[in-house]
Amino acid sequence: MVNDGIRARELRLIDQDGEQLGVKTKAEALEIAEKANLDVVLVAATAKPPVARIMDYGKFRFEQQKKDKEARKNQKIIVMKEVRLSPTIDEHDFDTKLRNARKFLEKGDKVKCSIRFKGRAITHKEIGQRVLDRFAKECADLCTIEQRPKMDGRSMFLVLAPIQEK
Repeated sequence: MVNDGIRARELRLIDQDGEQLGVKTKAEALEIAEKANLDVVLVAATAKPPVARIMDYGKFRFEQQKKDKEARKNQKIIVMKEVRLSPTIDEHDFDTKLRNARKFLEKGDKVKCSIRFKGRAITHKEIGQRVLDRFAKECADLCTIEQRPKMDGRSMFLVLAPIQEK
């Protein structure tokens, strides 16, 4: 809420230097801000009486946008990559999938390893469990297990997260 957008009749006013000016009417606050060529900005609307500050609102918004942009630049977006295996995977296929997963982990992405059981293969879940355990063991130097292998319908999942450097 800025200037005429403020609905309260009385405001506890703080000037541009951070000094308390006391409780003033909205008209007095606007007049003081007009003389200083600044804006009246509502800081704490729920207080009794509401607290307003005299400041350059345009400059304040610009600074705020700059801070937000800097914060977005520093955050890391984690991507989840998926590697699909089968319970009866051959050695070379396993190595290829492992190489892809290691590449994803080195880039800093999480890897979701999934095994889809087809037909009667669902009766031998322990075979899929062994494949996922071996996969996790082969990647152990690059990652930590975020979620142990678990069944979800006809699929079994394992989530690996890259090791965070501090």
